[in-house]
Amino acid sequence: MIFRKREQAHPRLPKRRAIAMANTIDILQPLVHVVTTAALIVAAGRGSRASREGLPPKQYASLGTDTVVGHTIRAFAGCAEIGPITVVIHPDDVDLYQAAAARYQDRLQPVAFGGTTRQASVRLGLEAISTEPTPSAVLIHDAARPFVEPTLIARVVAALSDHPGAIAAEPLADTLKRASSSGTIAATIERAGLWRAQTPQGFRFPAILDAHRRAAAAGRFDFTDDAALAEWAGLEVALVTGSSRNIKLTTREDLAMAEHLLARTHAIMEPRVGSGFDVHKFTIGDHVWLCGIRIPHNAALEGHSDADAPLHALTDAILGALGDGDIGQHFPPSDPKWKGARSRLFVEDAVRRLKERGGRIANVDITILCEAPRIGPHRDAMQAEVASMLGLDPNRVGIKATTTETLGFTGRREGLAALVSAMVMLPT
Repeated sequence: MIFRKREQAHPRLPKRRAIAMANTIDILQPLVHVVTTAALIVAAGRGSRASREGLPPKQYASLGTDTVVGHTIRAFAGCAEIGPITVVIHPDDVDLYQAAAARYQDRLQPVAFGGTTRQASVRLGLEAISTEPTPSAVLIHDAARPFVEPTLIARVVAALSDHPGAIAAEPLADTLKRASSSGTIAATIERAGLWRAQTPQGFRFPAILDAHRRAAAAGRFDFTDDAALAEWAGLEVALVTGSSRNIKLTTREDLAMAEHLLARTHAIMEPRVGSGFDVHKFTIGDHVWLCGIRIPHNAALEGHSDADAPLHALTDAILGALGDGDIGQHFPPSDPKWKGARSRLFVEDAVRRLKERGGRIANVDITILCEAPRIGPHRDAMQAEVASMLGLDPNRVGIKATTTETLGFTGRREGLAALVSAMVMLPT
């Protein structure tokens, strides 16, 4: 949508707008403090221009290491100004959504089901989050805009302190032409003061919910965005400078361009190195777990989980490269949930955290310090198992073993230790 920015409010409103303002006077009072800002991501469309027969709607299309909607959710989940996040989906897309949103479940509210139009989907989403405790404000965003930046989200939220509504938009740079019925130019439109609307579009929650309800009651289902509906309802909407990256993916060509943009963004990667070290003592048993492989032995390793020391050290190495705490912070041994758990889960969680930041693992190097069991006969299996956890070619996984020449606790066969280094690549 393109519209002209109002430079100065007219001192006298038309009568019908004054009535609309009076009807909502309570919800237009200045907002002193936004207690909670919710996000409503609209992903209920069919996206016929971007999707081909047999392929999922565009919001579930793969984009780099994630889906389009996954990138969008991640942007809001990583913004400190945003509280609960609700995604509006089509009832037929439950399985697609669950697969796309699985890694973000700790930040998401239950889904809302949309309607036959975007306007209906937004209203149904607002109704879904209107139960107590209701948010003070809401940001409505198209799932098909995956490159929205946290700084832009924060600017829209900040603008709601002074206005009942605020949207991301960009001043129009192109010259506009009005076409005649014959396809020739009928007129050139003055572009000064014209802006191109984007999302997120933010509003004080009671105001936009009331506006949507009134529009539905009046039979007005023709609004192309929430700002237009807010205007109709008499809400003042501020313009917040958007971003040229905040594009909406509409066609298959847009998806191809998005892949190219993502590749360019991630082309500048910086290496990060993390290290991990772990020790477990032997106890009564007949096998040990090392690098995800069950190895027969005359003792077991003592631990809350399966005590797989190399995988614990590997988890810490990845987390260390990310600056994201350690295994004990994310999987505390005091939590009974992890009693006897396979340590592969810990590694895969660290890999998930890395991918969420657009990173990848370059290689890992694992050294196991023990007198026994012998590692050599199991090296290939261990290498393949670790590679599968990390999504790497096995030649990027080093597995080595050494002894301490009978010195120390490992030399006395009281336990074993593992030392791991990992190199990851992260976008700068």
